Amino acid sequence: MTTLRLGDTAPDFKQDSTEGTISFHAWAGDSWVVLFSHPADFTPVCTTELGKTAALASEFAKRNVKPIAISIDPLDSHGKWVSDINETQNTTVNFPILADADRTVANLYDMIHPNASTTATVRSVFIIDPKKVIRATFTYPASTGRNFDEILRVIDSLQLTDSHKVATPVNWKDGDDVVIVPSIQDPAELAQRFPKGFTAVKPYLRITPQPNK
Repeated sequence: MTTLRLGDTAPDFKQDSTEGTISFHAWAGDSWVVLFSHPADFTPVCTTELGKTAALASEFAKRNVKPIAISIDPLDSHGKWVSDINETQNTTVNFPILADADRTVANLYDMIHPNASTTATVRSVFIIDPKKVIRATFTYPASTGRNFDEILRVIDSLQLTDSHKVATPVNWKDGDDVVIVPSIQDPAELAQRFPKGFTAVKPYLRITPQPNK
C-alpha cells in the first residue's frame, strides 16, 4: 500500500453513501473537498464531529468546499446514525457519509493503522483541491476529536497562498498579516503586488497586510 503524500492526486473511487453512489472525482467537480474518516458509527466523538460539520455548512460553502465523511459500517447503519446525529446535535446532516463496508476507500487512503487498530479507521482528514491534488492531511487517534476551526483555517491559508505570493505565519487566521515569499525581490514587483506596503523585519521576513482584504 502506498502512503499518500502532499501533492499526490487523490485516488478516485466509486462507493455507496447516504446520498447515493458516489463517483468521487465526478462528485467533487470544481470544488475543494474535505474527506474525513470515522472509526465507527454510533461513537460519541464522531457524532459531535458530524454534527459540527453540518452546522458549518455555510462556512464550507463560501469557501467552495464539499465535506464528505467515511465510516466502514454499512449503509443501513449510517441511516440510523444520521437520525441520532440530527437529534443530539440539533442539526441536519447535509453531506454524504460513505458506507465503506468493503474498506475500498479506507485502504486507498491508508486510513487503517494496524498498530492502533486492525479494524477501525483512524481520524484521517484529507484536504483536496479542485485539481484533485492532496494539499493537507491530518491524522488523529480515535480518542481525540478534530478541531474544525483549524481545518477551515488551513483551507483559508491554502486558498490565499494559491492566489497571492504570500505564506501565512504561526497561528495566522483570516484577516491577519501575512509574510511575503522570499522569491520576490524585485522592488517594482513588490510595489505592484503589495500596494499596502510591508515591514522588513529581516531581509527574509517581510510582513504585509493580507492582500485580499
